[in-house]
Order: sequence, then structure tokens, then C-alpha cells
Amino acid sequence: MQCKVAPSILSANFNRLGQDIARCRETGADYLHFDVMDGIFVPNISFGLPVLESVRKETDMVLDVHLMIDRPVRYVERFCQAGADIVTVHVEADTEENTRKALELIRGCGKRAAVSVKPKTPAEAVLPFLELCSMVLVMTVEPGFGGQSFMADMMPKVTAIRRYITEKGLDCEVEVDGGVALDTAKTCADAGANVLVAGSAYFKAAEPAAFVKALHGLAVRT
Repeated sequence: MQCKVAPSILSANFNRLGQDIARCRETGADYLHFDVMDGIFVPNISFGLPVLESVRKETDMVLDVHLMIDRPVRYVERFCQAGADIVTVHVEADTEENTRKALELIRGCGKRAAVSVKPKTPAEAVLPFLELCSMVLVMTVEPGFGGQSFMADMMPKVTAIRRYITEKGLDCEVEVDGGVALDTAKTCADAGANVLVAGSAYFKAAEPAAFVKALHGLAVRT
């Protein structure tokens, strides 16, 4: 299994966002990661539906929308309609019942549903939702801000989630987000992650195409 690369536009230059998005495609990136923050679930505010709609018009890349928002069940259908291909909700953001409902709504829109867990949330928290998911996102920093240091102690969680997926025979990707760079990407792949979100490491790379190629060359442990 080859790693996929998902540049996070949170680290892009918003004065030339269209150009940066085009560069993601040209350099071989697989997904475009779109972080939505509401200032409630996480202590920061980023962007929302209007920006997503604009980005959708700029590219045919897979838009990987990560909702770091409170009670996402209220908004998931609107993000699907705005152009998301994958919509990720946090297990910590609502009740189990509402999280399941959010995932079902995403799937009902014909989109790929995913759940995410924060660093302090154990791996087993994803178990009630795995059958509804196309992806599980493990945060390797505290969500809310870019540029944080990679938390290597999250790798046993990645491995455990990969094991759950394998044992259940599911077609489900494992994504990591936070501090992914050339030196940490192999650690993630070795643990079982196959989708690597890269923010500043991608957008500040001297040669983004070489960065993507290096991550594509990593072998994922399954």
C-alpha cells in the first residue's frame, strides 16, 4: 500500500490560494486537506462553507474536510453539498448517537465518512463507528493550530486502529494529521497510516514535488 499525501491548505498562502491549490495537484498530491475550526470545539477559527465552495470550483482534487466543530451533525450535509468528498467528524464533539447520525448523513450524500480522535482519546473510541467509516484520522498534535511538534507517542494508537480495521476486514484508510514531515512520515507509515496530512512541511518545501514523491515511496504496514 502506497502512502497518500494531503496538503493542508491551512498552511497555504491565502493571497494566492488558487495558485497553491493548483500546485498541490501539479506536484502529485492525492487529497486536499481542509481544516474547519469553530472557536468552540478548538480554540481557533479558520474558514467554512464559502471558502470550501470556492475551492471546489478551483480543483477536481479530492477534498478531505476535517470538521473541528461542536455538534457537527448540524452541518455535515451542507459541507457535502459545498463540495467535500470526505467529511471527518470528531468522536469528542458530540454524543455517540449524534456522531453515528452525522456519519450516516454523510454517507447518505454519497460522500466518504470519517471519524477523528484527539491525542488524549483512546483508540477504542473509534470502534462504535468503524463500519460507517472510509477513514479514521488520528491527531498527532492537539487540534486547533498549525506548526506544532509531532507526537510520536500517538503511533501505538495508529497501529491499534489499523489492527481493528484489518480484523474486521474493512476498507478504511488511516490518516494522521500534525507535525508530518520527511523525518516523521516514515514513523507514521510504519505504524500503519496511509494518508499523511502535511501543512507547513509541504508548503515550505523547496521542492514540493520531491516531498510528495518521497512520501509516496513509503511502505505502509498493514
